[in-house]
Amino acid sequence: MDIIEFFEQSAGKWFSQRTSQHMAETKSVADSTDLWIDSLEKNDQEVLQLCQDHKVNPSLALCAVRVRWENKPLYKEPKKMGSTVLVAIASDPHAKEGKLLRKPGPGISDRAGNVSRFAIGNDNAVTITTESDSLFAEERLWFAGDNLRLRTSAVKDETGYSLLSFCSEIRMGGVKPKE
Repeated sequence: MDIIEFFEQSAGKWFSQRTSQHMAETKSVADSTDLWIDSLEKNDQEVLQLCQDHKVNPSLALCAVRVRWENKPLYKEPKKMGSTVLVAIASDPHAKEGKLLRKPGPGISDRAGNVSRFAIGNDNAVTITTESDSLFAEERLWFAGDNLRLRTSAVKDETGYSLLSFCSEIRMGGVKPKE
């Protein structure tokens, strides 16, 4: 699997259940989120603009997606919505390593960088690493089946690990038929 196949397999609507452990507060939080992952053409205006913003030649873009989310809090917390655009730029000829350009948007922390690294292991899991001066985040995503995606993440700040989470994501409506 390469990053193009990963994004193609990720396209669709997903129901995500997440359990998070906030380390400083020693509390666990559970919630669910609807995710929509839509493929974008490489010549989409948002893709071109994101490449320009990061001073990357748009012809280097392998693929792009728009990710939207709307959480369903279990308690009396406010509902959160957001979206972003991700553009994959490979650093190897097999598209198994490279950069992910990210468009900042509603629901995205300003502390996280807008350029991440991705690497795809022999087990086809995608590891996304994001670093800034005050934050290190590592997310690992893999498919347990066509309609089941799993995700773990760890966020580390200047005090150490601040957030750990696990998500199971179920595709709503099943896999799109191959064209």
